[in-house]
Amino acid sequence: MKKYTYILTVLAALAMSACQDLDREFVTTIGQKEIEQSFGNVQSLLNAIYADIPDGTLYIGGAAMMASATDEAEFTAETNPIQSFNTGSWNAVNNPDLVWGTYYRSIRKVNQFLASTGKINLDPWKLDPSASAQQVYQTNLAAIKRWTYEARFLRAYYYFELVKRYGGVPLINRALSLDEDFSKMQRNSLNECLQFITAECDSAAAQLPLNASTFPYVAATDLGRVTKLTALSLKSRVLLYAASDLFNTPGWAGGYGKPELISVSGGDRMSRWKAASDAAKAVIDAAALPTLGAYKSLFNTFNNAEIIFSRSNAASNQFERNNSPIGFNLGQSGNTPSQDLVDAYEVKVSATTAAKFDWNNPAMAADPYANRDPRLGFTIVVNNTPFGTPARNVQLWTGGLDAKPIPFASKTGYYLRKYQIESLNLINGNTGVHSWILFRYPEIYLNYAEALNEWSPGNADIKAYYDRVRSRTGVTMPLLPTGLSQADVREKIRNERRVEFAFEDHRFWDVRRWMQGPTYFNTPLRGVDITRNADATFSYKPVPVEDRVFTPKMYLYPIPQSDINIAGGLAQNPLW
Repeated sequence: MKKYTYILTVLAALAMSACQDLDREFVTTIGQKEIEQSFGNVQSLLNAIYADIPDGTLYIGGAAMMASATDEAEFTAETNPIQSFNTGSWNAVNNPDLVWGTYYRSIRKVNQFLASTGKINLDPWKLDPSASAQQVYQTNLAAIKRWTYEARFLRAYYYFELVKRYGGVPLINRALSLDEDFSKMQRNSLNECLQFITAECDSAAAQLPLNASTFPYVAATDLGRVTKLTALSLKSRVLLYAASDLFNTPGWAGGYGKPELISVSGGDRMSRWKAASDAAKAVIDAAALPTLGAYKSLFNTFNNAEIIFSRSNAASNQFERNNSPIGFNLGQSGNTPSQDLVDAYEVKVSATTAAKFDWNNPAMAADPYANRDPRLGFTIVVNNTPFGTPARNVQLWTGGLDAKPIPFASKTGYYLRKYQIESLNLINGNTGVHSWILFRYPEIYLNYAEALNEWSPGNADIKAYYDRVRSRTGVTMPLLPTGLSQADVREKIRNERRVEFAFEDHRFWDVRRWMQGPTYFNTPLRGVDITRNADATFSYKPVPVEDRVFTPKMYLYPIPQSDINIAGGLAQNPLW
């Protein structure tokens, strides 16, 4: 029997634009009917859908993180495609993050999977009157029901990944054949897309177990599966974006003829902020809230009460090789944090008071890493601090072992610590398991605080949930002061998101939804020049590292030109 590949592209157009690796497709030597009738084979199809969840640690070109397309970082190798975002040279033909075809292929998998679940042959157990067979039958029925809601959530997740990039997109919720007429395919409105995604989240949340510990099957195999909390968390994120500036201020698009594709309509802005706060509170109320533990170790595990949903990868040391300082064995520098990000970490003045870092303050400028928010040290390798195995102090001063003028040394004067498993000896080939966290509780707390501050400023819960993030184990930064204005609280929350979620693929989207691209992404990225003085002290001077480009059209991605050429009904996004 001929080999049968069970994955088809969603649109002929999408097949042309989707150049990504297909190694996660489920390939078999049996036919479609045999696949759909097998309980185990259909389960493998679901696993293939899970495998499409992106790994943000190795995202662009197998090395660059999206942080390096923001004011968080600079990727050292200028040949990496991520640089197109920073120079403004990306377009409808050349996009470093070309995921249109990738996510539609994943959606196609879900649609075909949902069609297959109704064809699974359970007769061997159903027709066997023995108690053990009947137990297996009931267990398998329950598993199939759960799978359908997991798959529907994953489809909603992939749709939101499209929506936050493109605005309204075509909603395709059935398995299409290759002889469909795609030439008249059109984009659904942003409203329709957001309503579909949130409705799917509601349906999944109503049917799925609360979290991994409440799954009715073997817990070890269920870690990393979609849960009620996962579905509620996606809804929280979706409604926060729906209430934010970008989707409520179409004027940036310069008289774009299809505003329904890029902005929400109906209702009022305050009702959207309230819906966003209600969605975050639903996650908070669904289960006992975890204690937020150690910050750094969180990113090298997948079994932590703070994590709601994550992708766990096979043991590797690729991330360490990509991002270790250049002077360490096999280190390639990689994603190097910026001075802009470092300056966002506050200075702890006292147990109750924090101040912004200020280069014009002589004491701060002379000792810029003293008394800083501990998350700075957990996230970023700063000059003359220990790192790695075998450990030594990193030399980031000019002429040091890890600094300019060594080729491919950090241009910013910093290296990335977050996600690194520093106990790995790369020369010995040591490996470790990395996880990419998609949802964790601090996001929900700050979603809640942000939305609540917009429609109910002064509400006591704003401070309560902001403070939960600041008072985690090992951080204990001064809490939110009382008596601040709504605008001051807004800036506090935004900065807290910046430092708490650094390198977690939030900044690229937060700056866009707040419509602050010109402020943060259209100015030179800064680093620091470090001089080692004769008395072994150091002098620090902030310096520009790279000019960056951001224009209004970059608030959304362009629809790939190859898809517009084939599906003529796909309207291009504004200004592209």
